[in-house]
Amino acid sequence: MANYRVFLCSLGLAATLFSCKNEEKKKETEENKRPNIVFMMSDDHAYQAISAYNDKLINTPNIDRLAKEGMLFNNASVTNSICAPSRAVILTGKHSHMNGKIDNLSKFDTTNVTFPQLLQDAGYQTAMFGKLHFGNNPKGFDEFKILPGQGSYYNPKFMTKDGDTVIDGYVTDIITDLTLNWLEKKRDPEKPFLLMYLHKAPHRAWLPAERHYKEFTKKEFPLPETLFDDYTRIHLKANSPEFTSQKKNLEQPKNRKSTAAKTAEMNILTHMILTNDNKLTDSVVKKLGIKEPYLGDPTSRMNEEQKAAWDKVYSPINKEFAENYHEMDDRDLMKWKYQRYMQDYLGTIAAVDENVGRVLDYLDDNNLSDNTIVVYTSDQGFYLGEHGWFDKRFMYEESFKTPLLIRWPNKIKAGITEEEMVQNLDFAQTFLDVAGVEAPDEMQGKSLVPLLKGEQKAWDRDAVYYHYYEYPAEHAVKRHYGIATKEYKIIHFYYDIDEWELYDRKNDPQELHNIFYDPDYSEVREEMVQKLKEVRKKYKDSEKLDKQFIKVYEDK
Repeated sequence: MANYRVFLCSLGLAATLFSCKNEEKKKETEENKRPNIVFMMSDDHAYQAISAYNDKLINTPNIDRLAKEGMLFNNASVTNSICAPSRAVILTGKHSHMNGKIDNLSKFDTTNVTFPQLLQDAGYQTAMFGKLHFGNNPKGFDEFKILPGQGSYYNPKFMTKDGDTVIDGYVTDIITDLTLNWLEKKRDPEKPFLLMYLHKAPHRAWLPAERHYKEFTKKEFPLPETLFDDYTRIHLKANSPEFTSQKKNLEQPKNRKSTAAKTAEMNILTHMILTNDNKLTDSVVKKLGIKEPYLGDPTSRMNEEQKAAWDKVYSPINKEFAENYHEMDDRDLMKWKYQRYMQDYLGTIAAVDENVGRVLDYLDDNNLSDNTIVVYTSDQGFYLGEHGWFDKRFMYEESFKTPLLIRWPNKIKAGITEEEMVQNLDFAQTFLDVAGVEAPDEMQGKSLVPLLKGEQKAWDRDAVYYHYYEYPAEHAVKRHYGIATKEYKIIHFYYDIDEWELYDRKNDPQELHNIFYDPDYSEVREEMVQKLKEVRKKYKDSEKLDKQFIKVYEDK
């Protein structure tokens, strides 16, 4: 009997040891399992409109979750602040001059190798839902449903491998429905996945969902400090000793305003359209004798029920404006247009935040979060009235800086803020790195993995490069290139002008003082000019390429 008890005890001990070894092996397998990748990107989502960055405009609790549970980047930027080129940079890991997609007009060279192709080849299941902006058959995806071009907010059309389809409803909700349906019904649980979840919102013309425009049209928002900026950037007095001495070393600026800033066509007062952007009806605008371009009715895709709900809220806005318009001066009109802009723009973001929450909840509820890296970003920054502007394109801060929040449980320490300089150029190599896939030599970014793991000493980048090409074109932002360090930013505007701007990012965050001609900053100027030359060479950009791209543009 005693021997039998010993036998049972031995058997129990063996079973326990076997179970422990299995658990250890299972844990080791889970830890070494290639992570899933969820890439969330909105279109024109300003970092100022995410409460993790700025809580003065809107509360975004679901996007903020990624900051609380992961890492928020304070120095993330883009290489070319315009939609399609930004997406090409993200997919290829190469600057615009290297991948060929310099503007929204040029075709994307499909011989470029993209990171989704490489992940698919490495065994990842891949899917894309939402707005790509260019192309109708993106390479490297097992499944996609993408909007044609800009897409529509209401009852949008989607392109698929099987042809076009129209889906009734609100675009932000629909993109999320498609995404969740794929996760629930089409995902292969035996494979890691890459999921690109790409929103149209908050792109112009900013049509919120009914549940949000009812709320946001009642809100009033604080005015930006620089809403009435006159674009004066050189503040040395013409007869001052400082100005006289700087003339000996540099050609005197033709004027004290920034030519590029003052000639850009994105001012809320003069360039924002009352019908398309501010949602006045064409009949009201004509009745008031206002002459402006007419881009069509932004609500034209709404069905009768949707349009009736819209009119119930926006008709009183039209009526009130018509009653008060002739009493408004330019400042009054600027303020009115700004409030209308913010109400609709931020209303579209409310839907984005809600739907990001739906995806995060699904990952949590289905035990996918622990082995999934989630990225939230925008294709570029955006002006929310700063300097009187809407839109993007400039290397100035609100356009250049982009939101970036990343969650990766067990890899990223929760609640961390990162100050190192990163760009959308880095996404391709980051995703390949986390998947254990070797990046092609021609990719020009850097994997963010060392930063995500808290290894800042391994990060050796001290400047990021920017180049904007789409001129002459919509919004009339002149061609320019430049670099930014944590302390300074230098910009060279070229093509039809030859002007330089230099800003002290620490002491002049609003970029109101061009110190390029300031003798007190002569050493900084020389250092930044030299560093710009070195960075241009590093990324294989040059005056020769500038001229080639200008010729291609002019020949169109």
